[in-house]
Amino acid sequence: MTHAMLKGSNVPLDAMAVRAVLRWTPGAGVPDVDASALLLGAGGRVRSDEDFVFYNQPRHPSGLVRRLPKRSVAEGLTDTVEADLGALDPSVEQVVIAASSDGAAFQQVRDLCILLYDAASAGGDPLAVFDVRPETGEETAIICGELYRRGDGWKFRAVGQGYPTGLVGLATAFGISVDEAEAAAEPDPAPAVPTVAPVSAPAPAPGPDPQATIQHQQPTYGYPQPTAAPATYGYPQPAAAPAAYGYPQPTAAAPAPQPAYGYPQPAAPQPAYGYPQPAAAAAPAPDPNFVLPPQGPQFVRS
Repeated sequence: MTHAMLKGSNVPLDAMAVRAVLRWTPGAGVPDVDASALLLGAGGRVRSDEDFVFYNQPRHPSGLVRRLPKRSVAEGLTDTVEADLGALDPSVEQVVIAASSDGAAFQQVRDLCILLYDAASAGGDPLAVFDVRPETGEETAIICGELYRRGDGWKFRAVGQGYPTGLVGLATAFGISVDEAEAAAEPDPAPAVPTVAPVSAPAPAPGPDPQATIQHQQPTYGYPQPTAAPATYGYPQPAAAPAAYGYPQPTAAAPAPQPAYGYPQPAAPQPAYGYPQPAAAAAPAPDPNFVLPPQGPQFVRS
């Protein structure tokens, strides 16, 4: 009988070897999905980096957990992890089954689900089915389900916890060491070059944190939570630009004087190329013997 599971529910397993199949519907704009598995010991962390089974390490050294090739089926595409639970070392307490998307978030992935089969049976119905739905849509890695020990047997739990930091962030949260060579290959951001901002335009404030709009999920079953994104590449944010190299900044020009009594005033002549201009010629002195001629008609006695 197939158990249709809800998030957080669990079911006991009779089979000691299982296949966990991730299935989704491909299409335009739908990213590729990759299955992975983490073998966790005490404290919910891997015992070593070899406990991470994914596309670059598709088989655990013990051979008991391995990734199978992707397949195209009538319902869509599948990626599968097979685990022999009964033969695992007793120090392995959980096997986490995760999915990661390549190039886009899980809001673009349609009909994602995990189906659990008895690996000893070639056909037949799945033991359990869980429809995996992202909570925010920004997740690029999701823990779909968990196989865990309970007494002498094993159980399967539907989890559905997402991480916006991708497969690397998911693996790091469980104790996997990121390859330093790959990290070193990424170019370092160039240091900011100080510039002088215009006096009339203040320096722009730092932009909003792109992660600030992501609704972080509540802890699910004690799994490590994704951390908030740091400031851009860890560099401090730019402060407002100082005054230009310590020199005083120019002040606004004083307004031009208003015309006297409302009449326009003659503008002062501009100096020609910086040379002093000639002074206006002085008026000639008046003639002391000057008299006005007789005015009007003259009358002569006859």
